[in-house]
Amino acid sequence: MESGNPLLDDYVVGLAAAAAGTDRPKVCFVPTASGDADHYIVRFYRAFPSSRCEPSHVSLFRRDRGSGIDGDIASHLLQQDLIYVGGGSVLSLLGAWKAHGLDQVLAECWRRGVVLCGLSAGSLCWFSEAVTAFHGSPERVEGLGLLPYGNCVHTNDANRHEEFRALVGAGEMGPSYGADDGAALHFVGRDLGHAVASRKDAKAFRLEGIGGEALETPLHVEYLGEQRRLAAA
Repeated sequence: MESGNPLLDDYVVGLAAAAAGTDRPKVCFVPTASGDADHYIVRFYRAFPSSRCEPSHVSLFRRDRGSGIDGDIASHLLQQDLIYVGGGSVLSLLGAWKAHGLDQVLAECWRRGVVLCGLSAGSLCWFSEAVTAFHGSPERVEGLGLLPYGNCVHTNDANRHEEFRALVGAGEMGPSYGADDGAALHFVGRDLGHAVASRKDAKAFRLEGIGGEALETPLHVEYLGEQRRLAAA
């Protein structure tokens, strides 16, 4: 979401490289939520060049199925070190995945330890439930359920943040996590490890409904730019 700021991309590539024990992890982009928009795929390859990883993408809306695929899509995804899901409509994403059986494939990737990540819809999809406003007013949707919590992104948007609080406070959503643009939630298994950010002011928080009210607990968010500054020094 931030042209020219690679901090979060570098972070997830670093996780995948460490897990796989390689300097060039296999990174696959899944742009389903945008309808496999060409411009989005081009942006991915610019951000993830072959000099830093083995990039590929899968397409559910093209006859060629994507680029860099040797065999079927399921086998390709299971061989990756990092799967990066793009933004767009989470409703369209989940519907297409289920129609093609990718919901089960991605669950198996997760069980095998493949790093799964994404922004916007690519964040919402991993949780049991989420708040989306892609098609209008904020609404609750059900996700894949790999993480047994609710999720809301873009919470620096006041309207979305308040609707999120209202849903959790009313008991329509269970314990949940929210993240501003530029903030990322790093889960290890089903447990939140920590939160990181590519912007100094990006916030993340946990939200729970207690007695008809939403209790919001800020999370400590580590600014990745400070890590880079210290490393350079």
